[in-house]
Amino acid sequence: MTPDNVRKMNTETILIVITIGLAAGMLGGMVGVGGGIIMVPAMVFFLAFSQQKAQGTSLALMLFPVGILGVWNYYRKGFVDMRVAGLLAIGFILGSYLGSRFSLTLPQATLRRLFALVMLAVALRMLIWDRK
Repeated sequence: MTPDNVRKMNTETILIVITIGLAAGMLGGMVGVGGGIIMVPAMVFFLAFSQQKAQGTSLALMLFPVGILGVWNYYRKGFVDMRVAGLLAIGFILGSYLGSRFSLTLPQATLRRLFALVMLAVALRMLIWDRK
């Protein structure tokens, strides 16, 4: 992948970004997580974003009303990719609908275990994965 400041929005990148949004939306709908837990690490791992750019872009997705001041700070420093934020939103909208529908069919204990597994998987991935 190219550095984030010269990223081209080719078909592969668009599909990766929408998939990240879809996964975050589904997990958000299912277990109440999304931005910081799913999208930020996914943008770092799959799009080679810096941590700051991933955080800024994730906040841009949630711009109104909760993230507006945080987004503004990241945007002023050049750490927001609005194209990626828009595509993530498309995937997130569909994913949150599908994820919430699915989670409503699960027993509470199963959903609690799924949430714990997602948190554990992300934590382990962040601790042991090193992009070189």
